[in-house]
Amino acid sequence: MSEPLRIAVAGLGTVGAGTLKLLAVQGKLLEARCGRPIRVVAVSARDKGRDRGLDLKAVQWFDDPVAMANAPNIDVFVEVIGGSDGAAKQACEAAIASGKSVVTANKAMLALHGAALAEAAEAKGVTLAYEAAVAGGIPIIKALREGLAANSVKRVYGILNGTCNYILTTMRQTGRDFADVLAEAQALGYAEADPSFDIDGIDTAHKLAVLTAVAFGCRTNFAGVHVEGIRQVSALDIRFADELGYRIKLLGLARRTEKGVEQRVHPCLVPVGTPIAHVEGVFNAVVAETDFAETNVFEGRGAGAGPTASAIVADLVDIARGAKVPTFAVPAGQLADLPASPMASHVGAYYIRLTVVDKPGVIADVTAILRDNEVSLESMLQRGRSPGETVPIVLVTHETREENMARALAKIAALDTVAEPPCMIRIEEP
Repeated sequence: MSEPLRIAVAGLGTVGAGTLKLLAVQGKLLEARCGRPIRVVAVSARDKGRDRGLDLKAVQWFDDPVAMANAPNIDVFVEVIGGSDGAAKQACEAAIASGKSVVTANKAMLALHGAALAEAAEAKGVTLAYEAAVAGGIPIIKALREGLAANSVKRVYGILNGTCNYILTTMRQTGRDFADVLAEAQALGYAEADPSFDIDGIDTAHKLAVLTAVAFGCRTNFAGVHVEGIRQVSALDIRFADELGYRIKLLGLARRTEKGVEQRVHPCLVPVGTPIAHVEGVFNAVVAETDFAETNVFEGRGAGAGPTASAIVADLVDIARGAKVPTFAVPAGQLADLPASPMASHVGAYYIRLTVVDKPGVIADVTAILRDNEVSLESMLQRGRSPGETVPIVLVTHETREENMARALAKIAALDTVAEPPCMIRIEEP
């Protein structure tokens, strides 16, 4: 029998414990598929006395993950601590420096330091694997890097955060407002006590930065991601979107432009007839638009112990088999340093909701501002009359530049007849 692949796991939370359980349950299957056993020889976590439902008697315990990363009796260091810096990054750097491959689920670390870690790993001849960092159990990294290797990617986008997708789905299905549904998501464990990373789009932006690097062979550039969350999406917007034939989803989108790479995270209206419009609840989905394979849609669970552990172990299987591919699809030294395409140059259609005083001349004032800023209207919705009171109106524009839309909205907001700041949501067509 071939020598076992000896692994150390740093972090025994939901994902780390799930990985150990999966390895225990699927040991014989994995050995058959790898041609060698995968054996956990060491673990590290904050609290040694906590009952995790795991038998750890046969493994070495480390209080310090960096010390574990330097241990001579391991082949692969599995990092599921989390955080862009601190112990996670230090331990991964130590493991690579000591000639060990690294498997990580840490999207924040990769978004900020992915290129540097890839360069270090390739210089040492070891693997940096991270399938679990993006979209949980969906094998999107392998699909982009290997399955679609013969293609140039035109655009990649997707629902990358299950918490936001659950909230938006539930708002649409029940008609309830954001704050109410967020509280429910927290009670059910779908949202953290502090949900900011999820609902403000940061988690999606971390994942998008990693996807962009793989799709376009460029260095990760988290600072170049335009990020908006879902706090401002109202039940009223969801109802109007439905009437117009759209669903509202928080998307991460990336594409190459003449000015660099456009990376953006924000709520979008997507046509109800598209596959991604029907991805509901805590599920994730990624769409890759390519030249020869055309459009590919990947859907599955984006988080949780089982799906994430499955992705981690898939990376371990590749390492056990001796499979090697460049970290971000091309050798680290060849990663392009592409500038961020400015959001002001984005071209697209827009949904605009205004709360206005119902009086003659209001629509004329609004449409005049749009005309003067090179924004053309496709349609308008107004339901009911309330003379002298405020009413909502919804405008859908033809494609225009973001900077034109921003100028127009600033002037519309300054009108005496506009009672609230305008709500703007971009429309994303397939």
